[in-house]
Amino acid sequence: MLNSTARFLPLLLGASALLAGCQASDPPSSSPRVVLVQAAASAPSASGVYTGEIRARHEVDLSFRVGGKIAARLVDTGAEIKAGQPLARLDPSDLELASAAARAQLSAAESDHATARTERERHAGLLAQKFVSQAAFDAKNNAFNSATARLEQARSQSRISGNQATYGTLTSEFPAVVTAIIADTGQVVSAGQAVLRIARPDEKEVAIAIPESRLAELKAAKNLLVNLWADPKLALRGELRELSPAADPATRTYAARIRILNPPPEVRLGMTARVALEGASEAGLLVPLSAVIDLGQGPIVRIAKDGKVLSRPVQVAQFREDGVALAGGLALGELVIVSGAGKLVDGQAVQAKPVTPPDRQR
Repeated sequence: MLNSTARFLPLLLGASALLAGCQASDPPSSSPRVVLVQAAASAPSASGVYTGEIRARHEVDLSFRVGGKIAARLVDTGAEIKAGQPLARLDPSDLELASAAARAQLSAAESDHATARTERERHAGLLAQKFVSQAAFDAKNNAFNSATARLEQARSQSRISGNQATYGTLTSEFPAVVTAIIADTGQVVSAGQAVLRIARPDEKEVAIAIPESRLAELKAAKNLLVNLWADPKLALRGELRELSPAADPATRTYAARIRILNPPPEVRLGMTARVALEGASEAGLLVPLSAVIDLGQGPIVRIAKDGKVLSRPVQVAQFREDGVALAGGLALGELVIVSGAGKLVDGQAVQAKPVTPPDRQR
């Protein structure tokens, strides 16, 4: 028994030394967690922000006034056209034949009218000499009146056929931009069927959709600010021109048109724009939507201060498209943690890294 104990004693002493060495060593130090932060900024007075599209106030679908086969399309989408410029043409064969037939009918009517007039004048002389009866003269007079009416009808029909021959060329009455091609070369179209869609670029608007709960807010807005996604630094003034009286059956929103006052050349049709409604008072501070969390005791934000995480209860004034407007609980310029705030705890060591500004995220 003693020999067995003596044999395992060196092993026990070695294990004890190893355990003692492990207890004496210091635990590894954890590095601070990197978090994205953004400084709390003053919220603009806009009480609502809506995204829309730059549209022309006057948009028209052009169509031929007569039917036929499109022989040529002379413009493409995006082309800038002038007033009276030919845009498309129909096959002129049928129109020219109809015009020739109308001219022939007019010649025949003129000939019949001349004959009836001569007969009437001759019978008028014979009636004065008592060589023909009054009934015979009345018959020639009625024939002359009928010939006169047929002549007027033929003249009108000839003018109509002449006009229809000119209707075979599609033109615009004002300068515009072609926004869509609806019918192309070789297609047979009827009178009034849309062929091209054009827009007048002189008046530009922003088409937006307003929920029914914000209609009063839109009507009471003192100022409307228009901002382009392509150029965020360009701020334009707008005014409400049109508000639909009925909601869209699918989206349950009301279509609105915001006219842009004095738009610069940078504003082009089809661009994405944002319309901000300016209210009467400031909304406090503005933080990103991801910065506000609720762990069951009300909304809070977590800030990075002196390398540590701190929680701040806040009062939410409004959830907006561009962030959350806070009415209290946060100071201007404090670094708000904008990502992963719900996974942090107070006092945790962090390393703050500013988030990339929105205008540099493209």
